[in-house]
Amino acid sequence: MVISVLVITLYLPKQPRFRYEFEKGKNWMNRDLVAPFSFAILKTPGQILADRNEVLKNVLPVYQLNKKLGDIEIESFSGEFDVKWASAAPGERERDANKARAVALLTAIYRKGVVGVNNMHLGGKSSYDFSLLTDNVSKRLSTQDVFTTEGAVNYFRTNFKSTSVRANEMVNELAEGHIRPNISFDERLTAVVQQNTIENISSTRGMVQKGELIVSRNAVIDDEIYQKLESFRTTYDAQTKSIGSSAQVYIGQVLLVGFTISLLMIFLAMFRKDIYADNRQLSLILIVVTGMLLALTFAIKMNLPSLYYIPFCIVPIIIRILFDTRLALYLHLLVILVAGFFVGNAFEFVFYQVTAGMVAIYSIKNFIKRARFLLSAFYILLAYLISFLGIALLREGSFGEIEWLNFAPFVFSVLLSLLAYPLIWAFERVFGITSDVALIELTNTNNKLLRDLAFKAPGTFQHSLQVANLAEAAIFKIGGNALLVRAGALYHDIGKMENPQYFIENQNTAESPHDKLPYEQSAQIIIQHVHKGIEITRKHQLPEAVIDFIRTHHGNTRVDYFYQSFLKNSPEKFVDENTFRYPGPIPFSKETGVLMLADSVEAASRSLKNPDMESINALVERIINYKLEQDQLDNCDLTLKDIETIKLIFKTMLMSIYHVRIDYQQHA
Repeated sequence: MVISVLVITLYLPKQPRFRYEFEKGKNWMNRDLVAPFSFAILKTPGQILADRNEVLKNVLPVYQLNKKLGDIEIESFSGEFDVKWASAAPGERERDANKARAVALLTAIYRKGVVGVNNMHLGGKSSYDFSLLTDNVSKRLSTQDVFTTEGAVNYFRTNFKSTSVRANEMVNELAEGHIRPNISFDERLTAVVQQNTIENISSTRGMVQKGELIVSRNAVIDDEIYQKLESFRTTYDAQTKSIGSSAQVYIGQVLLVGFTISLLMIFLAMFRKDIYADNRQLSLILIVVTGMLLALTFAIKMNLPSLYYIPFCIVPIIIRILFDTRLALYLHLLVILVAGFFVGNAFEFVFYQVTAGMVAIYSIKNFIKRARFLLSAFYILLAYLISFLGIALLREGSFGEIEWLNFAPFVFSVLLSLLAYPLIWAFERVFGITSDVALIELTNTNNKLLRDLAFKAPGTFQHSLQVANLAEAAIFKIGGNALLVRAGALYHDIGKMENPQYFIENQNTAESPHDKLPYEQSAQIIIQHVHKGIEITRKHQLPEAVIDFIRTHHGNTRVDYFYQSFLKNSPEKFVDENTFRYPGPIPFSKETGVLMLADSVEAASRSLKNPDMESINALVERIINYKLEQDQLDNCDLTLKDIETIKLIFKTMLMSIYHVRIDYQQHA
């Protein structure tokens, strides 16, 4: 308990918590709030986005000038010009004049610049401004101040004239191939400029001075007041991180968490003494609580966009399946109450989680199939949806104003709650606790151990099935774990697989192997099926809760048939009664007590030659009264009323099994 408290509080945020809760559109229910210090009013995300878009409109795209490109293209043009002109051969004098005019035009074009127009920057306009970077010096230009590729080609064609039509066409085509943009868009530098501009945007708009009224009592929290309160909370949280009060905050956390864990321990000591006395079960409960609160702590430190991503419903699901409904609800309430101190809108958070946790517990009340987990997840999601809609309508007053994206964390949380299934399996293995899930798997008659019993000892298997039906019906009526009783009944005689022929239900001949054995040895063979059953089930790693039924289903009674036979046939010999007595212990729970009665009644009913209502009534009364006389039910909490109910159920079911018709006229 102490370790749990220390671990939980060690990682919790240590700054003082902002004390006020508020919602837009609601009245301020606290006293007048005056600023204890000066703080800047933060802009809303919408305002910051609008400012961002506005400044980005004024950021010019950055273009780089490639000075060398013009020289390279002109030089290349000159070389190709000589080759082309030689093939055209209109004369050397004319060649030099045309070449000089063409080079002069290309030089003028590249000196003015050729820009590679970006359609994204045009935005439907005929031109746009840009920032030209030359030798790290920026100059603002327009695409109208320079050539485009098409404009440069047209300029060359317009201004170059030759007396030869053939030479004119040849030079124009050659020049067009050497006109390329020497002013190109620099995406990286543009992004840097945009980022720097965005970072320089102010996140605040105005100040609230120390001593200034932020909001008065009962005032409606409009957009302006809401933003002031949000700014005050943000500044408060930032300032408290540097205040030297973390030690006192830690003391407060220890007091709260320690008090909560103490309440849990008191609850267990008063209402679940069995768990309180078992360190393994206590450790499991504290690990679940600690783990969930640590998950909350790490989520806060990681600044998750929403704490509703955390699957708080895992706690009630795990505790409900491993323990019971009452403990699951109580533990869930304690976890949520502690978590409420460290989240915003605490009441809203507690409402969401408590209602969803209650639905989670109700949805797995009767856990008989693993598909129930999916159904439970659906019900939890539905609970979140109803709460989300209700709170959103209270806050916004219109379906159209609901931000459905805010529901996404709840969906993710419900999906994570399905992790409860593998966690339950792990806790069962580590802490030796038997859940309903494990019992469902054990009661499947296709289980290998039960198939072996049906093959090696078919009579015992049929007997176990009948005992399971009787015991399950009885425990369901008087209150108890019906799944546990059924599992215990199916395995209670599993030890008879070792020597099945020594048990009468598996004998199919008139001759019994006991006829050739001393009574003491026969008794020991019968008694050994308890020891053998414990060995077999432990070898197959069955839960101790099921093995308890094997240990207790005969209590410490005698094997009376062989004991009385020994006394009758060997009166002169000394008899050690313990030789003929089961080792025990006697039943210590409702479930084990009911199984003992069901086992004895079902076995004895097979000896009835002509079963009728009277013989069955007499048999049930005699068997159960004998167990009471032998003090076999002293340690289990069966009341006299429970026993009378058990008798009635056994009688009714046995008469149904043996098709006994009740003579109603006789009872009229």
